[in-house]
Amino acid sequence: MLSKAKTKLITSLLNKKYREQHQLFRVEGSNNVLDFLHGDLEAVEIFASVTWIELHGSDIANIRTHEVDETEMKKITSLTSPSEVLALFQLPVQHMATPTIPEALTLMLDDIKDPGNLGTMIRTADWFGIRQVICSQATTDAYSPKVVQASMGSLARVSVRYTHLASYLSGLPAKLPVYGALLEGTPLHEIRHSGPGIILIGSEAHGISTTLLPHITHRITIPPGPTLSSGKAESLNASMAAAIICYELSKNCLAV
Repeated sequence: MLSKAKTKLITSLLNKKYREQHQLFRVEGSNNVLDFLHGDLEAVEIFASVTWIELHGSDIANIRTHEVDETEMKKITSLTSPSEVLALFQLPVQHMATPTIPEALTLMLDDIKDPGNLGTMIRTADWFGIRQVICSQATTDAYSPKVVQASMGSLARVSVRYTHLASYLSGLPAKLPVYGALLEGTPLHEIRHSGPGIILIGSEAHGISTTLLPHITHRITIPPGPTLSSGKAESLNASMAAAIICYELSKNCLAV
């Protein structure tokens, strides 16, 4: 049975302030939890149904585990339909104290506010073998429950760090390509890329910040397809644009 104190701790982690205070974050859903258990982050506690515990005993042998029933799970879940398991993991270091030069293709996100978009972009990075995502300090917290859920376990395999992007970019070698997604630029299909580089995606509301524009070495755009109608969308969703660019630029890169 969950104590009031334990219930309060788990629910407090819905808030960034308490995630940072306790250095913990929540993961819900069997597949998500298993992805994190097989990753590099430390599992601290698991709250699960008897059935789930019996089924995954070998995965959680050395982790403090609590049996919870459906009523207790409803008190701590953030999901509309509670899953069989919720786990607490140690919050990794998120601030990039010492900027490092990317050794592979890297996704950089400027002022992404929507948790669903951020989670989808992390999942996209994982799919295309991109192991590092660098975020502006104004980008939403990658370890919020909504982002964790939207990433579908990919956050367990992709490093997400936060830093001052202009300062970071100013310290990079001039030869390192920085691809900025803009409404006007070289059509994406004309770009040939291999090796390390940065894909910079701006917010849907404001695009890439003006302070970052001087650091872009290649302005790229995703041209619209042919249309038979008189109207067309003004632009792509930021996560859609990121997926298309990651696909195109990662084709000649080896995942690390």
